[in-house]
Amino acid sequence: QVQLVESGGGLVQAGGSLRLSCAPSGRIDSALTMGWFRQAPGKEREFVTVINRNGGYTGYADSVKGRFTISRDNAKNTVYLQMNALKPEDTAVYYCAARSRGGIYSDPKTYDYWGQGTQVTVSS
Repeated sequence: QVQLVESGGGLVQAGGSLRLSCAPSGRIDSALTMGWFRQAPGKEREFVTVINRNGGYTGYADSVKGRFTISRDNAKNTVYLQMNALKPEDTAVYYCAARSRGGIYSDPKTYDYWGQGTQVTVSS
């Protein structure tokens, strides 16, 4: 069973930056699409970004486009989320997810593996 572990969350002022990392606790098949989702208190989990197996394709939610960048290092089995120009509305628990099947990449139900989440808090 693949376990994903996120790190890098924290408290930052508006306009600041954070970089999240996601790595498996065990060996992971690099042929997995990886995504980031977030969930704010009282809200549903929402799609943030996705990257395909070889990193040749990425997709972003409109709310983060131009500010967030997803990347992956398959040699290190790690996925990164660089978050710049952070806003208070970016405050949420951020989850890393992985999937081996197709489907709508923004739909959390299509992902097989999830991390426990890391808190990101942006103060105004």
